[in-house]
Amino acid sequence: MSVGNGMSDEGFFNEYLDHLSEVLRPHDLYSWLSDAKARVEATRDAGGRLLFAGNGASASIASHYALDFTKQGGVRSLCFNDAALITAYANDYGYERWVARALEHHGDEGDVAVLISSSGRSPNILQAAQLAGDRGIHVISLTGFEPTNALREASDIGLWVESRSYNVIEAVHAVWLGLLCDMIIGAREYSVTG
Repeated sequence: MSVGNGMSDEGFFNEYLDHLSEVLRPHDLYSWLSDAKARVEATRDAGGRLLFAGNGASASIASHYALDFTKQGGVRSLCFNDAALITAYANDYGYERWVARALEHHGDEGDVAVLISSSGRSPNILQAAQLAGDRGIHVISLTGFEPTNALREASDIGLWVESRSYNVIEAVHAVWLGLLCDMIIGAREYSVTG
């Protein structure tokens, strides 16, 4: 059996996992995550919050890790993907402005906006990054595709996946956010009910 590009299933399987392994641990990753950990801890210690946003699968990742950072990591977090919030803000302010307006209403100086966009070019996420910079809200971004994408360049800390595959980029973003959360907790294994 072969996949669409003429490669066998086994060849595709091996190439896919080789690529995923290669991009999962870039040489800058420890530095990026150490900087992000310091920023998140400083925000937590000052009583601030993490404010998560993304579109599509990135919204799901944002929701997952807003929960984990709050519940397990002890860092107050909020994700802007409630259906009523999205539809009201998009209807009233336009889709390209809804994340920025939510950030304007919920963010305080010293908070951290965790903005996720595989391409780094999503207009609504870019406008949120610009507003964050104007209001003293730090930006940690997770992107892929081009290393000089607009979101990464507008961020204080820009974690970037060297891939053009949405599924690979999204999988790596989830791993990196989980690793960052566990770095803050200081453990890989722990009770989630304690």
